[in-house]
Amino acid sequence: MAEITKPFGTSLLVPSVQELAKEKTFKVPQRYFQHQHDNVVVFSETNSFVEIPIIDMQSLFSVESGSSELAKLHLACKEWGFFQLINHGVSSSLVERLKLEIQDFFNLPMEEKRKLWQNPQHMEGFVQAFVVSDDQRLDWGDMFYMTTLPTHARKSHLFPQLPLRFRFPSQSLFTNSCI
Repeated sequence: MAEITKPFGTSLLVPSVQELAKEKTFKVPQRYFQHQHDNVVVFSETNSFVEIPIIDMQSLFSVESGSSELAKLHLACKEWGFFQLINHGVSSSLVERLKLEIQDFFNLPMEEKRKLWQNPQHMEGFVQAFVVSDDQRLDWGDMFYMTTLPTHARKSHLFPQLPLRFRFPSQSLFTNSCI
């Protein structure tokens, strides 16, 4: 097990995988290789129809179905590590707009994304978060992590740096996602 070298709320800085992949002598660094025993087969010839777990947020708050939906949520987190959330109260048009803006954000030139780069004091920002040791296995992908709610917990340096076209749908999503 990797020794934790950074306190919670901070993250070791790692290079952007988009930038690594552009290098002429590109070779995937070892820390991005996952050990074979870590891989779980989700799709196989014998099980060709696998459904991603779906969690109904309204059911989570229901007296009649809350405990069974909570059990589904627990299983989805434990066995899959992710799930699809439905009946969350956010309009599909806002979700679609945000998905387009996120795609546009990741397509920005690296100079623009560097304005939102993580710094050693905060795990929020662009690249990867939750990197706590130099020997930790990493996912092959860049990310953008930002605390959204409560608003007083946001990092004041980050939200104003977001591209304007990304700020509005993001703010709308955060505001509309409160139950």
